[in-house]
Amino acid sequence: MVVTGLGLVTPLGNDVATNWQGLLAGRSGISRVSHFDPSALPAQIAGEVRGFDPAGYIDRKEIKKMDPFIHYAIAAAQMAVDDAGVACVGNAAERGGVLVGVGMGGIGTIEECHSNFLAGGVRKLSPFFIPRLIANMAPAQVAMRFGLKGVNYTVTSACASGGHAIGEAGRLIRCGLQDVMLAGGAEAGVTPLCMGGFAAMRALSTRNDAPERASRPFDRTRDGFVVAEGAGMLVLEDLDRALHRGAAIYAELVGYGATADAYHITTPAPAGEGAARCIALALGDAGVDPSAVDYINAHGTSTPYNDVNETEAIKRVFGPQTRVAVSSTKSMTGHMLGAAGAVEAAYTVLTVRHGLIPPTINYEHPDPECDLDYVPNQARQAPVRLALSNAFGFGGANSCVAFQSYGRPAA
Repeated sequence: MVVTGLGLVTPLGNDVATNWQGLLAGRSGISRVSHFDPSALPAQIAGEVRGFDPAGYIDRKEIKKMDPFIHYAIAAAQMAVDDAGVACVGNAAERGGVLVGVGMGGIGTIEECHSNFLAGGVRKLSPFFIPRLIANMAPAQVAMRFGLKGVNYTVTSACASGGHAIGEAGRLIRCGLQDVMLAGGAEAGVTPLCMGGFAAMRALSTRNDAPERASRPFDRTRDGFVVAEGAGMLVLEDLDRALHRGAAIYAELVGYGATADAYHITTPAPAGEGAARCIALALGDAGVDPSAVDYINAHGTSTPYNDVNETEAIKRVFGPQTRVAVSSTKSMTGHMLGAAGAVEAAYTVLTVRHGLIPPTINYEHPDPECDLDYVPNQARQAPVRLALSNAFGFGGANSCVAFQSYGRPAA
């Protein structure tokens, strides 16, 4: 299985090149919320998508029939398809599918339409209320756009959704059920209710006076994550199909792990037990030893407990003295919830392709419980033959995908 196309809409930019430049420059995409007045919330900052016009991808008559998470998914999918130069027509359309990871779905649509309903009853509800908000409309709209008639559904496993979508899409290709898949994640959770809910859990950073410095994974002074929005989509293809059509190949998808903590609704299992099993499964699926891994794009949320837990998970698999390079790109984007794993998988693919490791910005105060090599504050040039992308979610959902440089064995 190989990656032949990428598409990104994030707080760092609305195309792949701008995202990659922002990552390498260590630029933060986090600022005070502008989508609505956040002054009533304790956390007033977010990673917003800026300068995005859905009319560049969607007919204006259709835009209002979709929640923004669908807009982002369609835009990222269009970029990925254009990048890959892929087409599925005729019988081939039945061998192409779409999986999109979504965590919150159309929560903004729910807020808006509930307000209208309270004000004027059913007469004030749009007939597109339900199709705008349900999570499966992201892959459904993408499939309609490109005529993909194969497997089509939404993966929803909280913040592991995007990673699970990519891993499951890869399995469909590996077992011969599909030849090409559009896989990724989309989310539009920068809304009053969504942010209010996470604030009520005391999960969010309240560094409102310094938004660009608020997301600081693995730093001792971290105080919570920053809600963000966006989408990431990958084109995955069977290798023979990609070679037959002369496609440019970014990397191979060589491993996938998925586990459950079976422990708590929000707190991960102690000492990273579930996450460690997930990472080990991905390595086993890839058929490689931990020593073959050059880089890990961490889940790295910037919350006090989760960063320690992930550090412990990595050490369980790689050894207590490991010096594998680890970074959290959430330090720049914030946490895109259901889209996070997909966006970060795309970043991992770019890291493998270019041999440049994005930094963990805002890493200023080492935490004795987080003692790995977090690539602090500056990008690093290094050969990256094999890399992992972690994504973990509420309910104890864990995913890990492994990417290898094409044409060069990892071990």
